[in-house]
Amino acid sequence: MLETIDQLQSQAEAELADVATPEDLERFRIRYLGSKGQMKQVMARLKEVPREQKPAYGQKANALRRRLEEAYQQRKAQLASAAGPEAAAAPAAGRAGARAAPAARGPMLDLTEPGLPPRLGREHIITQTINELVEVFGRMGFDVATGPEVEDEHHNFVALNIPPHHPARDPLDNFYITGRDDETTPATPGSPGSPAALLRSQTSTIQIRVMENTAPPVRVIATGRVYRPDEHDATHYSMFHQVEGLYVDRQVSMVDLKTTLLQFAHAMFGPEADVKLVPSYFPFTEPSAELYVKINLGGQWQWMEIGGCGMVDPAVFEAVGYDPEKWTGFAFGLGIERLAMRKYRIEDIRWLFENDVRFLRQF
Repeated sequence: MLETIDQLQSQAEAELADVATPEDLERFRIRYLGSKGQMKQVMARLKEVPREQKPAYGQKANALRRRLEEAYQQRKAQLASAAGPEAAAAPAAGRAGARAAPAARGPMLDLTEPGLPPRLGREHIITQTINELVEVFGRMGFDVATGPEVEDEHHNFVALNIPPHHPARDPLDNFYITGRDDETTPATPGSPGSPAALLRSQTSTIQIRVMENTAPPVRVIATGRVYRPDEHDATHYSMFHQVEGLYVDRQVSMVDLKTTLLQFAHAMFGPEADVKLVPSYFPFTEPSAELYVKINLGGQWQWMEIGGCGMVDPAVFEAVGYDPEKWTGFAFGLGIERLAMRKYRIEDIRWLFENDVRFLRQF
């Protein structure tokens, strides 16, 4: 077995001495040093060697492999030196219109290395928050409803008991588009009977559409984008998301409203979270309240305003054909960005829309 290694060394050195071109040298490498070459076969026969000869056989085989690798590199350098820089440029120069070869190459790509797994995307923090809200209220029996983002004044204002000259209908506070009867002429926003269309300023419009097409009892939440021409800063943006809740049934009371919001706070912010309702005014609810949630921020419990709520005004029921003498209900509206910012301690609402992956990967 040891004599076989000696014979292979003599044969390989003789063939290497006769190598005259880079092609011959590559054939030599494949025959002796390749993955299926003679050296691989020599190492594979180690298991056939008697036990007492294994150490000597292994040492001699490894020494031959190193010797042939060094000789191969030396011969490769000799051929490159003999060819000179002109030989490298000759093939490209001989072809009309051929592109010049790159002056330098980076590190060779090792195709035997395992591949790098691609980075997977993830849901945006706003989408994550919406999905969490849908799950929380879904466990309480609320269905999910959607509606158009381009609305008419009836659903955005009239049916919500917002009168024609109310400040909420001011053109400076809404994104009016055009009148539906004439797509080229802007409508006169805010005037009685105006057919003006606008980007919805609240998801309460979805509640109106649900009640128009569904007989009570009703229990739904609606999520989506809303638009208001606010100046962008750390807490305001001209496009943001809301979740609206509506529950209509017989003998619904403020107790039902507060219980629902308390369960929501526990699910979103932990079992120690608390809620309080501070009296306020909204045209579409009576009585109305601002919703505050007690949240643990950095070890300190703080009251944070996150939305509005109240009992549905009888005028809203009349606008959709419900009998306010038979049905009562509550409604609430929460800012989804505000919820995400409070829960994850995000300091600037603009970060949510800049699509900076360094920020988004944190969630």
